[in-house]
Amino acid sequence: MAIRLGIDQARAFLLGHHGLRRDLPEAGPAGLERLLRERRCIQLDPLDRIGTNADLVALARLAGYRRGDLHRHLAGRAFEHFAKERCLLPAEAFPYYRHQAAETPWWRLSEREARLPAELIEAVFAEVAARGPVTAEALADRGRVEAIDWSGWKGTSKASTMALEVLWTRCRVVVCGRTDKGSRLYDVPERALPGHHARPPDEPFARWALRERVEAAGLLPRNAGPWWSMLSAVRTGPLPDALVAEGVLEEVEIEGARTRYLAPAGFASRTYPEDDGRMRILGPLDPLLWYRPLVSHLFGFDYVWEVYKPAEKRDYGWYVCPILHEGALVGRVEAHFDAAAGDIVVTNLWPEPGRRFDRRTFRRALKRHVAAM
Repeated sequence: MAIRLGIDQARAFLLGHHGLRRDLPEAGPAGLERLLRERRCIQLDPLDRIGTNADLVALARLAGYRRGDLHRHLAGRAFEHFAKERCLLPAEAFPYYRHQAAETPWWRLSEREARLPAELIEAVFAEVAARGPVTAEALADRGRVEAIDWSGWKGTSKASTMALEVLWTRCRVVVCGRTDKGSRLYDVPERALPGHHARPPDEPFARWALRERVEAAGLLPRNAGPWWSMLSAVRTGPLPDALVAEGVLEEVEIEGARTRYLAPAGFASRTYPEDDGRMRILGPLDPLLWYRPLVSHLFGFDYVWEVYKPAEKRDYGWYVCPILHEGALVGRVEAHFDAAAGDIVVTNLWPEPGRRFDRRTFRRALKRHVAAM
């Protein structure tokens, strides 16, 4: 039997579960480690207007955060791979990834391997082992290969970089951090993730990853979509129902919605702090926003990240962030950081019709972002 939640109950659970009521009590590296551990994964995106998406996820939940701190302070405690798209993951997840060496359906790893001599791949691995951590740009030039085309978007044609992508996908090397300019740093797991590189996984990858994805989402819709990402085959298999039957997961229905969701076992008895009254500017890929129909149903707020839409088809703007205040999505903002002025420039602000929008609190939210830049 599915657990049935009212709209108010489901909204309150999601806000608490995603840590959007009160900042974490820890600051600095300890707070960052706890943030990543609780979120399970933080989706990465290179676009940086008032911080990257990862920065915005942290800024919404952690006082004293500075842009880039996630990469700067989690060396040895985090790595990058696919979860819900490309994400930052806690080091504890690495044994499962290395054991699985999973390939996402769109990664086309076999095509890369077919274009690269095996000895070239091994030469790149040896170079990373000798020089790491190292960027792709710093590797020795080993010539060119045919780039892989994704519907008109071209991948790398540098042989060394493509070999590095193969090694990274296979978890023989890891992305262990970023330079100040955002370039990925690659190293061998033995150096980058000491204590985690050789530990065997405690259970099969699919079982572990499904539990992690449900914890990451809070309420994971059972219908297909990018929120399943590399677990799309798991979604249609017997495992979700098996974990519900075992009591590891719970199935949830929400008042007024047809979609069924998976939730962590015992989620309804979890307690969360009261809202601190702070206004939060959310990243466009914040975990609260993963399933947009649920956001619309629970918050009465229709949000689409329009960054890939042609300008003439956008309803709002290119990089627009939702604004959360006291449990409601009260508006959206388009802004960028002006380094010369040392300030956030608001291009457009759209308070949500019928919602209370406190402009003084909004200015305080902008000051927090300026301090993080």
